[in-house]
Amino acid sequence: MARSAEIRVGELSRRTGCNVETVRFYERIGLLPRPARNASRYRLYEETDVHRLTFIRRARELGFTLDEVTTLLALSADQGRETCGEVREVAARHLADVRTKVADLRAMERVLADAVRQCDAGELPGCPLIAALSVA
Repeated sequence: MARSAEIRVGELSRRTGCNVETVRFYERIGLLPRPARNASRYRLYEETDVHRLTFIRRARELGFTLDEVTTLLALSADQGRETCGEVREVAARHLADVRTKVADLRAMERVLADAVRQCDAGELPGCPLIAALSVA
């Protein structure tokens, strides 16, 4: 079968915004298929690899884990009507995780802001942040 394109790793990196080492890592773990190589042993990618890597990069930017990305890639290959429901489940679980992290970050922000405010005000002897970190 003829290749649809001969894109080298640097061009793939440029077109997708993914670091070359990240591309190689995704190949090693199986998220990106191992590419063909030319006579000079350069990796040669296809346009489908550009789309797949863009999908992976975007999913990672949204915080999906590598396992979730693997699941989403498998579901995207299926494209059946029931697939949307399965994708929704993955996204809903991830959204719940994100909301938990946001709540945790807000709690951290309150503690740190209070400690900094106390430092600025000189309300307590010693260091309020060290005191906050020392509480069990």
